[in-house]
Amino acid sequence: MQPITVQTIVKNKIETVWNAMTDPKHIVNWNFAEDTWHCPKASNDLRPGGKLSATMAAKDGSFSFELVGIYDEIRPLESIRYTLADGRKVALQFHEKEGTVVVTETFDPESVNPVEMQQAGWQMILNNFAKYTESL
Repeated sequence: MQPITVQTIVKNKIETVWNAMTDPKHIVNWNFAEDTWHCPKASNDLRPGGKLSATMAAKDGSFSFELVGIYDEIRPLESIRYTLADGRKVALQFHEKEGTVVVTETFDPESVNPVEMQQAGWQMILNNFAKYTESL
């Protein structure tokens, strides 16, 4: 399957955008697709070989899962590459443009859910990220 790409534009400084994306105290505030979900915990060892972990859960307690990745490459304020626990690759790029930051995320789809559903879900999370980060 072809990788999926989602993108958002954040009206804030690159340092603020980077910190919101990588600091667990911020990750828990945006890492979910819908208001009926939340991210009750996150941890992040931001270095090659380090581990990213974020729990996504339905607020009613009916379902939860943990996203786990191991960092392959970190280029501060520019890009992040990591491999999910199931072997899929994820890449994030950060580009400053006219007082904003364009965040582009490309990921390998999984084989269970339709591609359109995966793209929509990851886009909603990225939209939450932009909304949260613009409030900082």
